[in-house]
Amino acid sequence: MLVLVAPGQGAQTPGFLTPWLDLPGAADRVAAWSDAIGLDLAHYGTQADADAIRDTAVAQPLLVAAGLLSAAALGDTAPDVVAGHSVGEITAAALAGVLDDTAALKLVRTRGLAMAEAAAVTRTGMSALLGGDPATTLPHLEKLGLTPANVNGAGQIVAAGTAEELAALAEDKPEGVRRVVPLKVAGAFHTHHMEPAVETLRRAAAELTPADPRVTYVSNKDGATVTAGAEVVARLVGQVANPVRWDLCMETFEKLGATALIEVCPGGTLTGLAKRALPGVRTLALKTPDDLDAARELIAETAASADPAGVREGA
Repeated sequence: MLVLVAPGQGAQTPGFLTPWLDLPGAADRVAAWSDAIGLDLAHYGTQADADAIRDTAVAQPLLVAAGLLSAAALGDTAPDVVAGHSVGEITAAALAGVLDDTAALKLVRTRGLAMAEAAAVTRTGMSALLGGDPATTLPHLEKLGLTPANVNGAGQIVAAGTAEELAALAEDKPEGVRRVVPLKVAGAFHTHHMEPAVETLRRAAAELTPADPRVTYVSNKDGATVTAGAEVVARLVGQVANPVRWDLCMETFEKLGATALIEVCPGGTLTGLAKRALPGVRTLALKTPDDLDAARELIAETAASADPAGVREGA
């Protein structure tokens, strides 16, 4: 069983889109998306510096565009399961057929702008805590006034809050936590600080006509599989101000019988978590087009193992 996942904000790096635009038709697709949302995705994905692409209003559509572009380069084979981390859920919704690509880009553009506006009210941010026991870490975060915005599993929790609260965390780590790593994001996402963005996104979502997912879609809210397109979109809206439970998503992958997991561009973060939390599941991250052949090979091997009769017949 093949799972296709899409990363969230913080995965972007300067110039990461450059090699993907050399693929046939890729530059034209990105140009059309740029026109549709009023943002020069090619510029930000190839020429802009780290500070420019840290801007929430830029980073979010850029990540969704990269995810869709790299997934399309894999070919027509559909995954069995899709999921995305935070903004990656919009990528996943498009990969599942809930939204078409342009609708997904327009929605994420609205999301990014609304979240950037909400983030500008107070100086906030996010930091990853590596190691430690949730039973110890979560009460410690609560004591400091921080929210566990991402419960990622594999020994990683991301705390979100004000700059002062995060500074206090850096000075006073929970017992057992090895490192506290500030993330390349511009706000306390998935917390009450993002409530103003929810209503903006709800109005934008009301104009969509979502289809039901063509493949199994796993939600950040609780790791549940969602079968109705309208429910997928409703969850996308609410998730902006609520914690991401990627740990529960990975538990669902395991229960569904996942044997392979591919992370679309800019891959690396979610495959890293899967390697620790899903032993025995083969993982591959799409970072550049050089990774495509290995990904197609993994897809073919996964399909063949699911159809042993086809293997015997040389299919």
